Amino acid sequence: MQSKTSYFNPTQFKKNLTRFWPLWGGASLLGVLAPLALLVEMIQAGFDVAVKPLEMTHALYSTLAYIVPVVSLLYAVLCALAVWHYLYNARSVSLYHSLPITRRGLFLTNFLSGMAMMLIPYAVTGALTILVFALAGCFEPVGILVTILGVIGDSFFFFAFATFVAFITGNPFACAAFYLIFNFFFAAAEMLVSILMTEFYFGVNRTYDGVLAFLSPVIFMTQNVGVSAQSKEVVTPDGWIDYGNYEFVRLQNGWVIGVYALVGLALMFCAWLLYKRRRSESAGDVVAVGWMKPVFRYGVALCSGLAGGEMLYQILFEGFEKGSTANAAPMAFCMAIAGVIGYYIASMLLAKSIKVFRGGTWKGAVGTAIAATVLCGAIVLDPAGLESWVPSAGELETSIMNSTVNGAAMSARL
Repeated sequence: MQSKTSYFNPTQFKKNLTRFWPLWGGASLLGVLAPLALLVEMIQAGFDVAVKPLEMTHALYSTLAYIVPVVSLLYAVLCALAVWHYLYNARSVSLYHSLPITRRGLFLTNFLSGMAMMLIPYAVTGALTILVFALAGCFEPVGILVTILGVIGDSFFFFAFATFVAFITGNPFACAAFYLIFNFFFAAAEMLVSILMTEFYFGVNRTYDGVLAFLSPVIFMTQNVGVSAQSKEVVTPDGWIDYGNYEFVRLQNGWVIGVYALVGLALMFCAWLLYKRRRSESAGDVVAVGWMKPVFRYGVALCSGLAGGEMLYQILFEGFEKGSTANAAPMAFCMAIAGVIGYYIASMLLAKSIKVFRGGTWKGAVGTAIAATVLCGAIVLDPAGLESWVPSAGELETSIMNSTVNGAAMSARL
Protein backbone atom coordinates (compact mmCIF):
# COMPACT_ATOMS: atom_id res chain seq x y z
CA MET A 1 0.00 0.00 0.00
CA GLN A 2 1.42 3.38 -1.03
CA SER A 3 2.03 5.74 1.86
CA LYS A 4 0.99 9.37 1.79
CA THR A 5 2.74 12.41 3.21
CA SER A 6 0.48 14.58 5.36
CA TYR A 7 1.24 18.30 5.54
CA PHE A 8 -1.29 18.94 8.30
CA ASN A 9 -1.64 17.17 11.63
CA PRO A 10 -5.12 17.58 13.23
CA THR A 11 -3.92 16.19 16.57
CA GLN A 12 -1.18 18.80 16.86
CA PHE A 13 -3.63 21.51 15.78
CA LYS A 14 -6.13 20.57 18.50
CA LYS A 15 -3.35 20.24 21.06
CA ASN A 16 -2.16 23.78 20.39
CA LEU A 17 -5.65 25.21 20.75
CA THR A 18 -6.44 23.27 23.95
CA ARG A 19 -3.04 23.85 25.52
CA PHE A 20 -3.08 27.62 24.98
CA TRP A 21 -6.79 28.24 25.52
CA PRO A 22 -6.10 30.79 28.30
CA LEU A 23 -4.40 32.98 25.67
CA TRP A 24 -7.17 33.15 23.10
CA GLY A 25 -9.86 32.69 25.75
CA GLY A 26 -8.59 35.64 27.76
CA ALA A 27 -8.29 37.78 24.63
CA SER A 28 -11.86 36.85 23.66
CA LEU A 29 -13.10 37.78 27.13
CA LEU A 30 -11.45 41.20 26.91
CA GLY A 31 -12.79 41.71 23.41
CA VAL A 32 -16.45 41.10 24.27
CA LEU A 33 -16.46 43.72 27.02
CA ALA A 34 -17.16 46.56 24.55
CA PRO A 35 -20.19 44.98 22.79
CA LEU A 36 -21.50 43.75 26.16
CA ALA A 37 -21.32 47.28 27.54
CA LEU A 38 -23.21 48.53 24.47
CA LEU A 39 -25.80 45.78 24.90
CA VAL A 40 -26.37 46.70 28.57
CA GLU A 41 -26.81 50.35 27.54
CA MET A 42 -29.38 49.34 24.91
CA ILE A 43 -31.28 47.19 27.42
CA GLN A 44 -31.42 50.10 29.85
CA ALA A 45 -32.85 52.27 27.06
CA GLY A 46 -35.41 49.63 26.18
CA PHE A 47 -33.83 49.19 22.74
CA ASP A 48 -35.10 52.67 21.91
CA VAL A 49 -31.95 53.81 20.14
CA ALA A 50 -31.51 55.88 17.00
CA VAL A 51 -28.44 54.23 15.52
CA LYS A 52 -28.24 54.19 11.71
CA PRO A 53 -26.47 51.54 9.59
CA LEU A 54 -23.82 53.99 8.36
CA GLU A 55 -23.07 54.98 11.95
CA MET A 56 -22.30 51.34 12.66
CA THR A 57 -20.08 51.22 9.56
CA HIS A 58 -18.23 54.33 10.74
CA ALA A 59 -17.59 52.70 14.11
CA LEU A 60 -16.36 49.47 12.48
CA TYR A 61 -14.03 51.29 10.07
CA SER A 62 -12.62 53.45 12.87
CA THR A 63 -11.87 50.32 14.89
CA LEU A 64 -10.23 48.67 11.87
CA ALA A 65 -8.11 51.73 11.10
CA TYR A 66 -6.90 52.76 14.56
CA ILE A 67 -7.37 49.88 17.03
CA VAL A 68 -6.96 46.59 15.17
CA PRO A 69 -3.34 47.26 13.98
CA VAL A 70 -2.16 48.02 17.51
CA VAL A 71 -4.00 45.05 19.05
CA SER A 72 -2.75 42.69 16.32
CA LEU A 73 0.81 43.98 16.74
CA LEU A 74 0.88 43.00 20.42
CA TYR A 75 -1.26 39.86 20.25
CA ALA A 76 0.60 38.33 17.29
CA VAL A 77 3.88 37.94 19.14
CA LEU A 78 2.10 36.15 22.00
CA CYS A 79 0.52 33.68 19.57
CA ALA A 80 3.84 33.16 17.80
CA LEU A 81 5.64 32.49 21.08
CA ALA A 82 2.90 30.01 21.99
CA VAL A 83 3.08 27.85 18.85
CA TRP A 84 6.85 28.09 18.32
CA HIS A 85 7.85 27.77 21.99
CA TYR A 86 9.57 24.43 21.43
CA LEU A 87 12.26 26.06 19.27
CA TYR A 88 13.73 27.77 22.33
CA ASN A 89 14.46 24.69 24.43
CA ALA A 90 16.93 21.96 23.43
CA ARG A 91 14.82 19.11 24.85
CA SER A 92 11.58 20.36 23.33
CA VAL A 93 12.99 20.92 19.87
CA SER A 94 14.56 17.46 19.86
CA LEU A 95 11.24 15.93 20.94
CA TYR A 96 9.16 17.74 18.32
CA HIS A 97 11.61 16.99 15.52
CA SER A 98 11.58 13.30 16.45
CA LEU A 99 7.80 13.05 16.03
CA PRO A 100 6.46 11.27 12.92
CA ILE A 101 5.61 14.65 11.37
CA THR A 102 7.71 16.33 8.70
CA ARG A 103 9.01 19.82 9.27
CA ARG A 104 6.64 21.03 6.58
CA GLY A 105 3.78 19.41 8.46
CA LEU A 106 4.89 21.01 11.74
CA PHE A 107 5.25 24.40 10.11
CA LEU A 108 1.85 24.38 8.42
CA THR A 109 0.03 22.91 11.44
CA ASN A 110 1.55 25.36 13.91
CA PHE A 111 1.08 28.32 11.58
CA LEU A 112 -2.60 27.52 11.07
CA SER A 113 -3.15 26.97 14.78
CA GLY A 114 -1.47 30.30 15.51
CA MET A 115 -3.70 32.03 12.95
CA ALA A 116 -6.71 30.36 14.56
CA MET A 117 -5.69 31.77 17.94
CA MET A 118 -5.28 35.19 16.28
CA LEU A 119 -8.76 35.14 14.72
CA ILE A 120 -10.86 33.48 17.46
CA PRO A 121 -11.00 36.61 19.69
CA TYR A 122 -11.87 38.78 16.69
CA ALA A 123 -14.54 36.28 15.58
CA VAL A 124 -16.14 36.15 19.03
CA THR A 125 -16.03 39.93 19.48
CA GLY A 126 -17.23 40.57 15.94
CA ALA A 127 -20.12 38.10 16.17
CA LEU A 128 -21.39 39.66 19.39
CA THR A 129 -20.97 43.17 17.97
CA ILE A 130 -22.94 42.29 14.84
CA LEU A 131 -25.67 40.74 17.00
CA VAL A 132 -25.92 43.88 19.12
CA PHE A 133 -26.09 46.13 16.06
CA ALA A 134 -28.70 43.84 14.47
CA LEU A 135 -30.85 44.15 17.60
CA ALA A 136 -30.56 47.92 17.19
CA GLY A 137 -31.74 47.60 13.58
CA CYS A 138 -28.56 48.92 11.97
CA PHE A 139 -27.17 45.88 10.17
CA GLU A 140 -25.00 46.98 7.20
CA PRO A 141 -23.43 44.04 5.27
CA VAL A 142 -20.89 45.98 3.20
CA GLY A 143 -19.22 47.57 6.21
CA ILE A 144 -19.19 44.23 8.03
CA LEU A 145 -17.61 42.40 5.08
CA VAL A 146 -14.92 45.06 4.58
CA THR A 147 -14.11 45.00 8.29
CA ILE A 148 -13.83 41.20 8.33
CA LEU A 149 -11.45 41.22 5.36
CA GLY A 150 -9.37 43.99 6.96
CA VAL A 151 -9.10 42.13 10.27
CA ILE A 152 -8.00 38.95 8.48
CA GLY A 153 -5.39 40.90 6.49
CA ASP A 154 -3.99 42.64 9.58
CA SER A 155 -3.90 39.42 11.61
CA PHE A 156 -2.22 37.45 8.85
CA PHE A 157 0.50 40.05 8.29
CA PHE A 158 1.44 40.54 11.94
CA PHE A 159 1.39 36.82 12.72
CA ALA A 160 3.52 36.04 9.64
CA PHE A 161 5.90 38.81 10.71
CA ALA A 162 6.09 37.39 14.26
CA THR A 163 6.65 33.89 12.85
CA PHE A 164 9.50 35.14 10.68
CA VAL A 165 11.13 36.77 13.71
CA ALA A 166 10.58 33.61 15.77
CA PHE A 167 12.86 31.66 13.41
CA ILE A 168 15.61 34.27 13.51
CA THR A 169 16.28 33.71 17.19
CA GLY A 170 16.43 30.82 19.62
CA ASN A 171 15.44 32.81 22.70
CA PRO A 172 11.85 33.84 23.61
CA PHE A 173 12.87 37.17 25.16
CA ALA A 174 14.99 38.00 22.12
CA CYS A 175 12.04 37.07 19.90
CA ALA A 176 9.73 39.57 21.62
CA ALA A 177 12.45 42.24 21.61
CA PHE A 178 13.37 41.72 17.95
CA TYR A 179 9.72 41.76 16.92
CA LEU A 180 9.07 45.15 18.50
CA ILE A 181 12.41 46.55 17.31
CA PHE A 182 11.83 45.48 13.70
CA ASN A 183 8.38 47.08 13.76
CA PHE A 184 9.77 50.49 14.78
CA PHE A 185 13.46 50.34 13.80
CA PHE A 186 13.37 52.35 10.57
CA ALA A 187 11.13 55.07 11.97
CA ALA A 188 13.36 55.38 15.04
CA ALA A 189 16.53 55.43 12.89
CA GLU A 190 15.09 58.19 10.70
CA MET A 191 14.23 60.20 13.79
CA LEU A 192 17.72 59.74 15.26
CA VAL A 193 19.38 60.88 12.04
CA SER A 194 17.03 63.89 11.87
CA ILE A 195 17.91 64.86 15.45
CA LEU A 196 21.62 64.55 14.67
CA MET A 197 21.23 66.75 11.60
CA THR A 198 19.66 69.52 13.67
CA GLU A 199 22.83 69.54 15.79
CA PHE A 200 25.00 70.54 12.82
CA TYR A 201 22.83 72.41 10.30
CA PHE A 202 22.22 76.04 11.16
CA GLY A 203 18.62 77.08 10.60
CA VAL A 204 17.45 73.54 9.86
CA ASN A 205 14.80 72.38 12.28
CA ARG A 206 14.00 68.91 11.00
CA THR A 207 11.25 66.78 12.44
CA TYR A 208 10.13 63.24 11.76
CA ASP A 209 8.92 63.20 8.13
CA GLY A 210 7.92 59.56 7.95
CA VAL A 211 9.94 58.81 4.80
CA LEU A 212 10.59 55.26 6.02
CA ALA A 213 7.29 54.86 7.84
CA PHE A 214 6.15 52.17 5.40
CA LEU A 215 8.87 49.93 6.92
CA SER A 216 7.22 50.41 10.33
CA PRO A 217 3.85 48.75 9.60
CA VAL A 218 1.75 49.79 12.57
CA ILE A 219 2.81 53.44 12.17
CA PHE A 220 2.11 53.46 8.44
CA MET A 221 -1.27 51.76 8.87
CA THR A 222 -2.55 54.11 11.55
CA GLN A 223 -1.32 57.15 9.60
CA ASN A 224 -2.72 56.19 6.19
CA VAL A 225 -5.74 53.95 6.73
CA GLY A 226 -8.64 56.09 7.86
CA VAL A 227 -12.35 56.79 7.56
CA SER A 228 -13.96 59.22 5.14
CA ALA A 229 -17.52 60.32 5.94
CA GLN A 230 -19.91 63.09 5.01
CA SER A 231 -23.00 64.15 6.92
CA LYS A 232 -26.08 65.96 5.75
CA GLU A 233 -26.35 69.63 6.61
CA VAL A 234 -29.65 70.43 8.30
CA VAL A 235 -30.72 74.03 8.97
CA THR A 236 -32.54 74.34 12.29
CA PRO A 237 -35.48 76.75 12.80
CA ASP A 238 -33.11 79.04 14.70
CA GLY A 239 -30.84 79.33 11.65
CA TRP A 240 -28.07 77.10 12.96
CA ILE A 241 -26.49 74.44 10.76
CA ASP A 242 -26.64 70.98 12.24
CA TYR A 243 -25.16 67.80 10.81
CA GLY A 244 -27.58 64.91 10.57
CA ASN A 245 -27.16 61.38 9.29
CA TYR A 246 -24.18 60.18 7.27
CA GLU A 247 -24.57 60.37 3.51
CA PHE A 248 -21.65 57.99 2.95
CA VAL A 249 -18.86 56.29 4.89
CA ARG A 250 -15.74 54.89 3.20
CA LEU A 251 -12.55 53.22 4.33
CA GLN A 252 -9.64 55.31 3.06
CA ASN A 253 -6.59 53.53 1.68
CA GLY A 254 -7.88 50.08 2.51
CA TRP A 255 -5.48 48.79 -0.16
CA VAL A 256 -2.65 49.33 2.35
CA ILE A 257 -3.94 46.37 4.37
CA GLY A 258 -4.00 44.24 1.23
CA VAL A 259 -0.40 45.15 0.39
CA TYR A 260 0.78 44.26 3.87
CA ALA A 261 -1.14 40.96 3.63
CA LEU A 262 0.88 40.15 0.47
CA VAL A 263 4.06 41.08 2.32
CA GLY A 264 2.94 38.72 5.08
CA LEU A 265 2.68 35.96 2.48
CA ALA A 266 6.30 36.59 1.47
CA LEU A 267 7.36 36.63 5.13
CA MET A 268 5.62 33.30 5.70
CA PHE A 269 7.54 31.78 2.79
CA CYS A 270 10.83 33.21 4.13
CA ALA A 271 9.98 31.81 7.57
CA TRP A 272 9.48 28.37 6.06
CA LEU A 273 12.88 28.57 4.34
CA LEU A 274 14.49 29.50 7.66
CA TYR A 275 12.71 26.66 9.48
CA LYS A 276 13.63 24.19 6.77
CA ARG A 277 17.34 24.87 7.32
CA ARG A 278 17.20 25.63 11.05
CA ARG A 279 19.62 23.68 13.25
CA SER A 280 18.08 22.13 16.35
CA GLU A 281 21.27 23.07 18.24
CA SER A 282 20.44 26.79 17.83
CA ALA A 283 17.92 26.60 20.70
CA GLY A 284 18.90 29.23 23.24
CA ASP A 285 20.93 31.38 20.82
CA VAL A 286 20.07 35.06 20.60
CA VAL A 287 20.50 34.86 16.81
CA ALA A 288 19.84 31.42 15.33
CA VAL A 289 20.77 32.21 11.72
CA GLY A 290 24.51 32.25 11.07
CA TRP A 291 24.67 34.94 8.39
CA MET A 292 22.49 37.27 10.50
CA LYS A 293 24.93 37.37 13.40
CA PRO A 294 27.21 40.01 11.85
CA VAL A 295 24.10 41.99 10.89
CA PHE A 296 22.95 41.89 14.50
CA ARG A 297 26.37 42.78 15.89
CA TYR A 298 26.97 45.81 13.67
CA GLY A 299 23.31 46.83 13.69
CA VAL A 300 23.41 47.12 17.47
CA ALA A 301 26.69 49.03 17.19
CA LEU A 302 25.17 51.49 14.69
CA CYS A 303 22.07 52.15 16.77
CA SER A 304 24.18 52.49 19.89
CA GLY A 305 26.46 54.94 18.10
CA LEU A 306 23.56 57.12 16.96
CA ALA A 307 21.47 57.14 20.14
CA GLY A 308 24.24 56.69 22.71
CA GLY A 309 26.56 59.15 20.97
CA GLU A 310 23.95 61.90 21.07
CA MET A 311 23.26 61.19 24.75
CA LEU A 312 26.98 61.17 25.68
CA TYR A 313 27.52 64.44 23.85
CA GLN A 314 24.67 66.12 25.72
CA ILE A 315 26.06 64.87 29.04
CA LEU A 316 29.78 65.51 28.52
CA PHE A 317 30.16 68.26 25.92
CA GLU A 318 27.07 70.44 26.13
CA GLY A 319 28.30 74.03 26.06
CA PHE A 320 31.23 73.36 23.70
CA GLU A 321 29.19 74.20 20.61
CA LYS A 322 30.52 76.42 17.87
CA GLY A 323 27.88 79.08 17.89
CA SER A 324 24.49 77.45 17.47
CA THR A 325 25.74 74.12 16.08
CA ALA A 326 27.42 71.14 17.71
CA ASN A 327 31.16 70.55 17.75
CA ALA A 328 31.99 67.80 15.26
CA ALA A 329 35.07 66.35 16.99
CA PRO A 330 33.44 65.64 20.40
CA MET A 331 30.32 64.30 18.66
CA ALA A 332 32.42 61.89 16.55
CA PHE A 333 34.28 60.80 19.70
CA CYS A 334 31.02 60.15 21.57
CA MET A 335 29.52 58.22 18.64
CA ALA A 336 32.68 56.08 18.36
CA ILE A 337 32.69 55.28 22.08
CA ALA A 338 28.97 54.46 22.12
CA GLY A 339 29.32 52.34 18.97
CA VAL A 340 32.17 50.29 20.48
CA ILE A 341 30.13 49.73 23.65
CA GLY A 342 27.20 48.52 21.55
CA TYR A 343 29.54 46.27 19.55
CA TYR A 344 30.77 44.48 22.67
CA ILE A 345 27.27 44.23 24.15
CA ALA A 346 26.09 42.52 20.97
CA SER A 347 29.14 40.25 21.04
CA MET A 348 28.35 39.22 24.62
CA LEU A 349 24.76 38.39 23.68
CA LEU A 350 25.88 36.30 20.73
CA ALA A 351 28.55 34.46 22.72
CA LYS A 352 26.35 34.20 25.85
CA SER A 353 29.45 35.16 27.80
CA ILE A 354 31.25 38.29 28.98
CA LYS A 355 34.60 36.95 27.76
CA VAL A 356 34.62 38.73 24.42
CA PHE A 357 37.67 40.96 24.84
CA ARG A 358 40.18 38.39 23.68
CA GLY A 359 41.18 37.22 20.25
CA GLY A 360 40.59 39.44 17.22
CA THR A 361 37.50 41.26 18.45
CA TRP A 362 39.47 44.52 18.61
CA LYS A 363 39.40 44.63 14.80
CA GLY A 364 35.61 44.81 14.77
CA ALA A 365 35.68 47.42 17.54
CA VAL A 366 38.14 49.58 15.59
CA GLY A 367 36.03 49.19 12.45
CA THR A 368 32.94 50.25 14.39
CA ALA A 369 34.71 53.35 15.74
CA ILE A 370 35.86 54.29 12.24
CA ALA A 371 32.39 53.75 10.79
CA ALA A 372 30.81 55.93 13.50
CA THR A 373 33.34 58.69 12.83
CA VAL A 374 32.74 58.50 9.07
CA LEU A 375 28.98 58.65 9.62
CA CYS A 376 29.34 61.74 11.80
CA GLY A 377 31.65 63.33 9.23
CA ALA A 378 29.21 62.57 6.41
CA ILE A 379 26.44 64.36 8.29
CA VAL A 380 28.69 67.32 9.14
CA LEU A 381 29.84 67.78 5.53
CA ASP A 382 26.20 67.91 4.38
CA PRO A 383 26.65 66.29 0.94
CA ALA A 384 22.96 66.80 0.12
CA GLY A 385 23.19 70.55 0.76
CA LEU A 386 20.31 70.65 3.22
CA GLU A 387 21.72 73.58 5.16
CA SER A 388 21.94 75.77 2.04
CA TRP A 389 18.59 74.66 0.64
CA VAL A 390 16.14 77.50 0.02
CA PRO A 391 12.42 76.72 -0.30
CA SER A 392 10.56 77.81 -3.40
CA ALA A 393 8.30 80.86 -3.48
CA GLY A 394 5.20 78.65 -3.49
CA GLU A 395 6.32 76.78 -0.39
CA LEU A 396 7.10 80.06 1.38
CA GLU A 397 3.68 81.43 0.46
CA THR A 398 1.99 78.27 1.75
CA SER A 399 3.99 78.43 4.98
CA ILE A 400 3.06 82.08 5.51
CA MET A 401 -0.61 81.36 4.86
CA ASN A 402 -0.58 78.46 7.32
CA SER A 403 1.07 80.64 9.95
CA THR A 404 -1.52 83.37 9.37
CA VAL A 405 -4.41 80.94 9.65
CA ASN A 406 -2.99 79.39 12.82
CA GLY A 407 -2.44 82.82 14.34
CA ALA A 408 -5.98 83.90 13.52
CA ALA A 409 -7.39 80.71 15.00
CA MET A 410 -5.41 81.22 18.20
CA SER A 411 -6.59 84.84 18.45
CA ALA A 412 -10.20 83.73 17.99
CA ARG A 413 -9.85 81.19 20.80
CA LEU A 414 -8.40 83.87 23.07
